[in-house]
Amino acid sequence: MEFQLLEREKFRQFLEQHPLKNFMQIPEIGSLRKKNGWQVYYVGVVKEKEILAASMLISHRRHFGCFEFYAPRGLLVDYSDKEVLSFFVEKLKVFIKNKKGYILRMDPYYILKQRDIDGNIVEGGIDHTEELEYLHSLGFKKSKASEQISWSFSLDLDKDLDTIFKNMRTFTKRSIKKAKKNNLIIRDATHKEIPLVKEILDATCERKHFANRDLEYFKDLYQLLARKGNARFILCDIPLQKNLDELNIEEQEERKTIDRMKENGSTEGKLEIHRKILEQLLERKKELEGMIEKYGETVSASTGIFITYGEEVLYLFGGNRKEFMHFGCPHFIQWEMIQYAKENGFKKYNFYGISGNFDPSDASYGVYDFKKGFTGYVEELIGEHELVISPLHYFLFQVIRTIKRR
Repeated sequence: MEFQLLEREKFRQFLEQHPLKNFMQIPEIGSLRKKNGWQVYYVGVVKEKEILAASMLISHRRHFGCFEFYAPRGLLVDYSDKEVLSFFVEKLKVFIKNKKGYILRMDPYYILKQRDIDGNIVEGGIDHTEELEYLHSLGFKKSKASEQISWSFSLDLDKDLDTIFKNMRTFTKRSIKKAKKNNLIIRDATHKEIPLVKEILDATCERKHFANRDLEYFKDLYQLLARKGNARFILCDIPLQKNLDELNIEEQEERKTIDRMKENGSTEGKLEIHRKILEQLLERKKELEGMIEKYGETVSASTGIFITYGEEVLYLFGGNRKEFMHFGCPHFIQWEMIQYAKENGFKKYNFYGISGNFDPSDASYGVYDFKKGFTGYVEELIGEHELVISPLHYFLFQVIRTIKRR
């Protein structure tokens, strides 16, 4: 076996056929990191011209002229093959040390334990505890913080769409049906609309106290991924004027119904029911008229950024304007993209990040509960791990971080 630097496209070919392939390892993500000052390397273990293991590594200069190394969603290796894994790790140590690196971080797209929809461990299911323990024996330890998520929620697309929809929670199905009644339009954002996508994302981040990326990040992501078919930037539009026009028709019909009932001598109780319906219609009309005055005849109320790579569609980012939540946009976007994934041959729909806390009283529970409504299962990855290359510099960096927190 030999440790080699790989050509970019040769690495891509290996990545695309590997069981642990994921979008974080594609060279375009490396290009995105380059724009932020990272260096990119493609390394692998080769035997008789066959690549046995590989990874995209990125590095960034830190204090004292040392470099932090990171394998985003790597390493791409069979973690049960101890010979190849140990060889790869030992050679990575040498490579990183020669590049003045002091640490290697990695967070493989690798399941720790198989779990069900409620987060419970599946008896007799996937369990990679042994592989994780061997990784620890090679010097890796769990990081105190993680750059990528360690818990996600996914849905296998092995059933037909009618069955998938039928299996959803009642509230989720009702919201999707409501969205259809509201004439919602799902479409791809143009490059010129990236600021609009970010504006909607910002509204959600501000509301939930999340940090958001800058505009250039989303423009680069669109340029590098969406234009090559590996991502979709989605907008959900509400045709406010069309909905108002339909309400005007409903109002006229309801008034005619009330008049006929009066002529026919209907009871006061039955009339009161229709008066309440009319009152609700008028309230909805008033709401729509206010929205049209503020936003125009059509408004983009919700957005989502989806990665379409390998065998899955992954929901990376999402945002909604709070005042339009009751139109059903968030559920409708997910359902439209589930249909897209199924119809285009993807095997899995990844709703992505959840906290891993399944206590209903936890502040983050709502995100998990929303995704759970579509049915699926919880995925627990092994999480971010770090391998110390230079103990002295690692210690000094820990001291610096401690001082900065004070």
